[in-house]
Order: sequence, then C-alpha cells, then structure tokens
Amino acid sequence: MSIIEKAFNKAKDEGKIQSIPNDIAIEQGVDLPIDASIDAAQNSFSSNGNSVAEIDWDKLAELGFVTPGDSNTQTIEEYRNIKRPLVNNAFGEASAGIERANLILITSSLPGEGKTFTAINLALSIANERDKKVLLIDADVARPSISKTLGIQTSPGLIEYLEGQDVEFSDIVLKTNMPGLRIIPAGKQHKHSTELLSSNRMVMLAQQLSNRYPDRIVIFDSPPLLAATQGQVLAELVGQVVLVIEAETTSQSMVMESVNKLSSCDVVLTVLNKAKSSNDASYYGYGQYAH
Repeated sequence: MSIIEKAFNKAKDEGKIQSIPNDIAIEQGVDLPIDASIDAAQNSFSSNGNSVAEIDWDKLAELGFVTPGDSNTQTIEEYRNIKRPLVNNAFGEASAGIERANLILITSSLPGEGKTFTAINLALSIANERDKKVLLIDADVARPSISKTLGIQTSPGLIEYLEGQDVEFSDIVLKTNMPGLRIIPAGKQHKHSTELLSSNRMVMLAQQLSNRYPDRIVIFDSPPLLAATQGQVLAELVGQVVLVIEAETTSQSMVMESVNKLSSCDVVLTVLNKAKSSNDASYYGYGQYAH
C-alpha cells in the first residue's frame, strides 16, 4: 500500500472525509477530501487578485543565478541540459508510468551542496520558456532560504497551510514579476515541522497539485536527506527527485546512503555541483539520469 493510500485510509477512519471525489478517488481506489481552496486557486497562476512579489534580478545576477536578461551563458546552457529529462518525464512520452511526474524534489545529502541554488535556477530556467509554468515551494522549513535569496518578503506559507488554521491555498501562493513563476514560502518556524510535512494534509496537497495542475511543474526545495528526516518523507510524494552532489566534498558513502533513501522513487537525477571542467570554464556539472 502506497503512502498516498495509507493517508487516505487514515483520514477516512478519522472521519475527515466528507465527500467522494471523482477521478482521483477512482484512480486510487479510496476517498479523498477535496480542498475547496485549491479549486478556488485553480487560476491563481494567471489571476490578478494578489500583489506581485518583485524578484531582485540584479541580486540574483550577482550571485550567478539564471536571470531573464542573461543570454548564452554557461550556466544557462547547463540548466537547459538538466531540465530536459525532467520536463520530458513530466509532459513527454517518458511520463507514462511515472506517478506525479510533474512534482520534482530537489535535495542533497548534506547542507551546503547547492540544492537551493539548483532549485531556484531550475525553476527560473523552466519558467522562462513561453509555454511552461512553475510553482516553486520552499519545503526546507527548518532552514528556509528561497524568499531571502530572491529578495522577496517572507509571508504565510507552507507551514501555515499545513496547520490548517484558516489559511487557504490561494493565501500562500505568491505571484512574481516573472509571469510563469509562482512561489510558496516555507512560512513560520514550527517545532513540529517534521510531523506537518508527513501529515495527511501534506500528502493530499501533493496529490492534488499533481492532479489539478498537470500542465505545470511543481518544484520542492527539500531539506538534506542525511540532515533531517523530512527529505525522505517528501521524496515519497513526488514523481522525480534531483539529488545534488558537491564535487570533491561529499563522500561516496554519503551519496550511496542518500540513494538508498530514494530507493522507492520512480526517477532520480543526480547533479554534480561545483565540478571544474578541464578548461576551468564550467562550474556546474551534469548529472546522470536513472530510474
């Protein structure tokens, strides 16, 4: 029995299910409570009801991120290569047989390997395409950094939504000055963040994001796998995982331990970060794609 089914059954036993949905319940063979706020936010990617979070592009450019004004830089080209198999798995022929293929988790073995850098760059690279839309979620709730890195104000986010205290999904989705990009901040610090990330509400949120936004990429910036338990929990909710490895720093044994924690994932892409090429021009190395 999958983690999705277990959560559905537990919610049903606790009397939290009040309606029988349509396609999701049929597909899973269980009842799923529909979050009306996600239905209401169906068009939040294009609505004008919320204020726009202004990303500090100059700051990002100074830090080496992919920005809309860049052209033909090495970093841009490398992230084009990194995103191709992920996008193909989400929307192309390769998506067959991969559950929740449009949900992508970015993680690492240890802090400081570049997972957040990778998550932001990947989101910006995909959102820069004219026909792609991306929702970037800061799920590293113990050490959130996406809002600070992008130069936007923190606001109620994932933790507040998972607490379920009168916070709707549309309340935590931030529009940005990049048309194809939306962001969900981590939210406030919480002593029970691990329990919230492994809660039924988080499981159902992941399922609903995949089913209700099948034409959009959802990227989770996750806690490191060997530093916290949340990363492994979140990895079970997505269809694809990107494991960022710091070259010449992360030991092979640590990488293998992380890979073992991802054994239940359908697809894993590894990115070798901070890898110098022979001509010393390339800072980011390509990963290997594997099922």
